[in-house]
Amino acid sequence: MTRAPDRGGRRTALLFLAPAAALMLVFLAYPAAYSVVRSLFDARGTEFVGLDNYATAFTDDRTLVALRNSVIWVLVAPTLVTTIGLVLAVLTERIRWAAAFRLVLFMPLAISLVASGIIFRLVYDEDPDSGLANAVAVSVRDAFTAPSPYAGARPRDGGGLVTTADGALVTAAPVGAHDVLALPITGFDPAALPRQASAATVAEPGPGLRGLVWLDVGSAADRTGLVDAGERGMPGVGVEVLAGGRVVATATTGDDGRFTVPDLARGTYTVRLPEENFAAPFRGLTWLGPALVTPVVISAWLWIMSGFAMTLIAAGLAAVPRDALEAARVDGATEWQVFRRVTVPLLSPVLLVVVVTLVINVLKVFDLVFVIAPGSVQEEANVLALQMWQVSFGPGGGDQGLGSALAVLLFLLVLPAMAFNIRRFRREQ
Repeated sequence: MTRAPDRGGRRTALLFLAPAAALMLVFLAYPAAYSVVRSLFDARGTEFVGLDNYATAFTDDRTLVALRNSVIWVLVAPTLVTTIGLVLAVLTERIRWAAAFRLVLFMPLAISLVASGIIFRLVYDEDPDSGLANAVAVSVRDAFTAPSPYAGARPRDGGGLVTTADGALVTAAPVGAHDVLALPITGFDPAALPRQASAATVAEPGPGLRGLVWLDVGSAADRTGLVDAGERGMPGVGVEVLAGGRVVATATTGDDGRFTVPDLARGTYTVRLPEENFAAPFRGLTWLGPALVTPVVISAWLWIMSGFAMTLIAAGLAAVPRDALEAARVDGATEWQVFRRVTVPLLSPVLLVVVVTLVINVLKVFDLVFVIAPGSVQEEANVLALQMWQVSFGPGGGDQGLGSALAVLLFLLVLPAMAFNIRRFRREQ
């Protein structure tokens, strides 16, 4: 016996669905349809231009950069986040406080993207005194490489030294094998001289090439090229003697700044104080420059979304039959083989859902790029969502026809991933 349809139940269901359906029509369906129509008109919306806005979108340099960066995001970010989430989900199964650990990793997702962008803007600040990334980079480098002893020092004008393109100081005129040199240096704080620095003493003629490197303070009463009272030598300065562009001898200045290079053959030479003596201290990398800004923004997104991927994968991992894992171990499989040949294949449906969801997310990324990338490099870090906003509402924009075309293109890029997810959900049901 066939049961008659419950018309009252359907009416009740439609009644409850009506407010949501109305909201979707007003805030989703109508704006989407209007954007498609608006994309066919000019910037003012008064003249029909057909597909000209779409042609402009594919020929404009800024839009092409945004499209390129969006492709990089789609290819790199979801894969990295899914991989990190998978590793964290597997590892957290083996620790005692797994729930607390997962909670901590999930917390960045509870922070707004704008706040996360501000945090990472500070983390990658170029000044190592305020930027964590450069503070770590400077500390690591200084642990393995000694800083230059006289950073920023320069030759005294008229003192016989000139600066080369690479930062070394060389004698302006050729010198002989038995000459006596006086090489004044300035631009360095006398209080920063090493403690063992003693009063500068002019080198006396004798066997070999002799010289003095001292800090010439450069006051108004100071005499260029002559040692005045109170001036001290610069100990530990490396000295190279060159013949025909090749280093033939080296020396190091003593506490009073003097050095001697014996046993030089007769001829003319050039004395060079290498750039290592005067190079500016390492201050880290320009993380927010044109070359690194996109990887930096992606790293911020990884920090935010890894907890999300880990949570979904951990839920899928909990449903993996333990019998299959134990059977593989009994058959002699290593943990890596169990992970690669059993765990990952059984998790493939969950991993696919995570990847597709993240692809949809990265195509819409806007806040992080806008907040982290400085205005001077925002064009290099641009993505389609940000370009759409800049063209439509940003400074110098106002072309809502082109902005609508970009919105339609963005929707078309997201549509395949959305359709894939919907089909998969229906198939599972």
